[in-house]
Amino acid sequence: MVKMSDVAEKANVSKATVSRVLRSPETVKKATRDKVLAIIEQLNYQPNILARHFRRSETNTILVVIPNIMNTVFSHILGGIEHEAGKHGYRVILANTNKQVEKEYEYLDHLRQRQADGMILLSARMDKGVLSEVMKQYPVVLTADYLEGIPIPTVTIDNVSSGRTATEHLIKLGHSRIAHITGPLHLLVSQDRLKGYRQALLQNDLDVDNILIQEGDFSHESGYNQMTKLLALEHPPTAVFSANDEMATGIIKAAKDHGLSVPEDLAVVGFDNVKLSAIYDPGITTIAQPMFEMGSKAMELLLQQINGDETSKKQYVLQNELVIRESCGANQKKLG
Repeated sequence: MVKMSDVAEKANVSKATVSRVLRSPETVKKATRDKVLAIIEQLNYQPNILARHFRRSETNTILVVIPNIMNTVFSHILGGIEHEAGKHGYRVILANTNKQVEKEYEYLDHLRQRQADGMILLSARMDKGVLSEVMKQYPVVLTADYLEGIPIPTVTIDNVSSGRTATEHLIKLGHSRIAHITGPLHLLVSQDRLKGYRQALLQNDLDVDNILIQEGDFSHESGYNQMTKLLALEHPPTAVFSANDEMATGIIKAAKDHGLSVPEDLAVVGFDNVKLSAIYDPGITTIAQPMFEMGSKAMELLLQQINGDETSKKQYVLQNELVIRESCGANQKKLG
């Protein structure tokens, strides 16, 4: 049996476009409409009238799957999603997985039961094959994370370049013994920030000492615990690149609890530029992600899919910047 996905593939359009040609052809450009209709006739596609009836029931609701509602990065991205959704008359349902991948699968039922018109993922841990099948049937966008080998529309930043920038800042300040406390290394964004750290060291003729690389989990506690390990080394680091700001606060507290001063004895760079990084003592130098804009762009891409519009590209990489505060100091000197 010929399926709608077969028509979409042969016509080189989305399933949403084929659906619009069938239910509201006046909303599709004539050239595209004629091409799709020709393929439908060529393949002798017979749409399921009952299924088509159900697909026409729009909910004006978007499902946002978030791995940790307590993470302020995700809340800022969510703000961008809700702002853009509200402008177009959509409401947002929040689905918190608490980092449990099985809950991602459970929330797919909201799409299958037509309780939402589309889904934005703020992390994707489910099987790529499952996600690929879901994408063929429903509008889906991924932001704050990305997947390799699957053409899902994605909004993110260049985490490799960002990790390199953060580390190079410490090198320019004269540090040579620089540690990195990573995020969970099963996440591609954590792997990319680590890759950028390694690149910066090697490009500046500095050795990569694996003992200075410790895996955290993005929490304050993991920053504190991993920094405590690093301070126990015979030759502890003089600077640390933290994969997020929350771990950076734990790193600074660990240093202070060990009688060290930040930035005089230990320089720290974080990542994200959450509000806490500006009010913490000392203020944390960090890589600023355009979190609100990431959410807004993700919602924009989802609406394009819902409306059957073609997107010009699948991956959108937004700009980030280094925000310099007090946690690194400003004096360039030879250390480490």
